Amino acid sequence: MDVSVWVWAATIGGLLLILAFDLWIVDRGEPREFTVRQAGFWVGFYVSLAVLFGIGIGLVGGGTPMQEFFAGYITEYSLSVDNLFIFYLIMSRFAVPKIYQHKVLLIGILMALVMRGIFIALGSAALTHFSWLFYVFGAFLIYTAIGIIRSHNKDDDNLPENAVLRWVRRTLPTTPEYVGSSIITKIDGKRFVTPMLIVMVAIGTTDLLFALDSIPAIFGLTTDAFIVFTANAFALMGLRQLYFLLGGLLQRLVYLSYGLAFILGFIGVKLILEALHSSGVHWAPEVPIVVSLSVIGGTMVITTVASLMKSRRDNRKSKETSAPADVRQG
Repeated sequence: MDVSVWVWAATIGGLLLILAFDLWIVDRGEPREFTVRQAGFWVGFYVSLAVLFGIGIGLVGGGTPMQEFFAGYITEYSLSVDNLFIFYLIMSRFAVPKIYQHKVLLIGILMALVMRGIFIALGSAALTHFSWLFYVFGAFLIYTAIGIIRSHNKDDDNLPENAVLRWVRRTLPTTPEYVGSSIITKIDGKRFVTPMLIVMVAIGTTDLLFALDSIPAIFGLTTDAFIVFTANAFALMGLRQLYFLLGGLLQRLVYLSYGLAFILGFIGVKLILEALHSSGVHWAPEVPIVVSLSVIGGTMVITTVASLMKSRRDNRKSKETSAPADVRQG
């Protein structure tokens, strides 16, 4: 799509206004827990906005850009669900009070939006000048998919600390307890950071690592920087509400890793095949975007349904095992 500077400015401004409205409605007043009902409303709101935006792209740019947006949005949203599981572990590890969790997620997601915007700008410029990067991105996605499958059965509670987080914890004086929602406080005239800042750094830098997977994945579906950015933005904007809506459901999505690994592997192969085709290798087919959209959407539906069915079977077996012997026999 040929997008003017004014359209870019209007889109970014509109997204910022929506986020400001979200903040004004949700975060005004005293800190409080985010209810499932609130979360459900806001998730529906952001998904509806994304659908309307995608339809708008279709009306202006045609069917192909619209399909690319929805394929990218579904891919990024699916990968974001995997992010949420890591966020859940981080929140548990640092014992973040529930009334402050939405603030932590907000700051982390705003950091992610900025960092992903930079990644997208750099990636778009690099792909324009160095077409061989498609092979690198494709191989990296396949490697990542294999890594996800290998690590599926490992202990996810052992979260490694990245270099930025280790540096912050080592160099900044930190209070042992939370001080409300403050990230900086004074004790005896000396400034200290609170665990709230540590958690925000952990969330933001962890999402940066996830961007190393998700940005190449969406560039495998479209090289249009406008579509890449907006698909990422809409996937991230409703992420904190999705965190509270899913809640314990995250633990039940046992096959999510397999589904994401398949999607990343599929996009990696697609990237390599299309790079070969562009290089004049005629036996390498181009994968239509409608096929990509169908594969991505179908994989997530199958993965979610299979996960919930397995969780239900496991719960039933657990109840039967824990029931008294006379109840099981009678």
